[in-house]
Amino acid sequence: MMVCNPQHPIPPPSLRRDMDNRKTMYEELIARITRAVDASEKWAENGWAVTFGPRGEEVLNLKSAEALGRAISFRREAINYWKQAQLTGQDAAASGRKALRALEAGDEPAAMNALYFCRYIEAPFAQQANTWSPLYDSLSAKTACCC
Repeated sequence: MMVCNPQHPIPPPSLRRDMDNRKTMYEELIARITRAVDASEKWAENGWAVTFGPRGEEVLNLKSAEALGRAISFRREAINYWKQAQLTGQDAAASGRKALRALEAGDEPAAMNALYFCRYIEAPFAQQANTWSPLYDSLSAKTACCC
């Protein structure tokens, strides 16, 4: 067994391999979280299929909701839905940035907490957005197998 010499700070090969694997895992996860932050910030802009009104008319994003005629009975409901998606996406993105900072600092527990909060925030839109749960589950699985 090789022991690190405090005067010679090169870790043993097995520890270097573990550190390299963890760094690669972080790099991949950081890239995925960065994409999720960008996606969250654009939930209301990019949208998804949502129906409103008695005839189930589809309103795909905030811009479409705002373009509805003032006489449309569900216009306000559609605009409110998409504005809530926009605010929720911004909150999730802010927590996602916290997760990024935590991972860059090597603080897995803080990253897990931030991603859990992203997943919690996303809950009302999770079926449509499906942005944060897969990331949280991925980090949970990786940290569980590596401990």
